[in-house]
Amino acid sequence: MTAGAMVGFGTKQAWLAVRDAEPGQVLTALGLRDLGSVSWRDGIDLAYLTDDRVAITPPLPGAAGASWVLATGRWLLRPGTVVDVPGLSGRLGTEVQFFASHRVTELHRWQRAVDGQPVRAFGYVGQTGEVTSWFGEPDAAERSAGLPPTFDEETTVLVTERDVLAVASAWSLDPTQLDGRPAPGPLLIGAPA
Repeated sequence: MTAGAMVGFGTKQAWLAVRDAEPGQVLTALGLRDLGSVSWRDGIDLAYLTDDRVAITPPLPGAAGASWVLATGRWLLRPGTVVDVPGLSGRLGTEVQFFASHRVTELHRWQRAVDGQPVRAFGYVGQTGEVTSWFGEPDAAERSAGLPPTFDEETTVLVTERDVLAVASAWSLDPTQLDGRPAPGPLLIGAPA
């Protein structure tokens, strides 16, 4: 299969970034069954148009000089799907990040764990102005995105899809920037077992 060009994603979507991993490891750790490899266009289409498929990239260069495997799909956004980021990080023995952005409801989330230990979690629903999760202290990337250093009931927070992508860029990589670049290989497709 010819790898062709990469297809970007990230808007109205959820994804995981896994440091220094292999696609098959991520597939197994998520408990997904292997449906084989597909082109980037077909894989990203499946990730956006189905609720039960996850597209997993080959390792891609990103932040901190590391390689990152990204796993994306609407399955990660489903109410019944709970991604245990610290548990996944512990099973894989590396850093795992979770990002979600859906501008219709202004749902924006990010989470980070290293070697099974939670580092940071933030969740926000702009439709109600509610901060749904806050764990740890915001780093420089989050502060640049407009987050305050601490949060309490009196704190006003305003986060957009653009902020999610900026944090992803600083922590691992912004998947919207992949569009059109030469693909290092096809995508692996997984489905819930």
